[in-house]
Amino acid sequence: MRRLERLFVALNGAVVIAMLSSMALIVGANVALRYTTNHSLPWADEAARYLMIWMTFVGAGLALRWGGHVAITNLHDVLSTRSQQILRVVIVLILLIFFAFMVHVGLQYMDRARFQKTPAMRLSFLYVYAAMPVGFSLLIVHLLLIVGPFIRAGQYKQEEGDVNAISGAANG
Repeated sequence: MRRLERLFVALNGAVVIAMLSSMALIVGANVALRYTTNHSLPWADEAARYLMIWMTFVGAGLALRWGGHVAITNLHDVLSTRSQQILRVVIVLILLIFFAFMVHVGLQYMDRARFQKTPAMRLSFLYVYAAMPVGFSLLIVHLLLIVGPFIRAGQYKQEEGDVNAISGAANG
């Protein structure tokens, strides 16, 4: 199971890196063409924008896994150990409900936008809006994979198996 999890995380990270690399290449090529030939790629800005949207949603699960999202720990820090665990259970349940709701909303957006086309690339907006349910589904998977250590000890998993305390991840 740990091997499958490491493969999942590595694949997720590789997809984010590929999107960032593609975005940088497209924007770089467009800038180079603009200054060397006085012409630019009409679809470059649009492609970079949609890659950034996809990269944000696909990468959000990785940020969650490593405690990279903003955290306010004032209440958590003043509670007893048992109360902290209860608070973390409540937080996980709220997050799971919210993520599932956002998958549902994302699917609705996809359905509504499927007949609209992007201006330059003429892609269906379905593909742009698909980032939302895909990203929130990945958030659910990542949350479920780290839920045990998070609830027990307030820790996030690291790729190498290292673990950072919630306060260390939030403060440093």
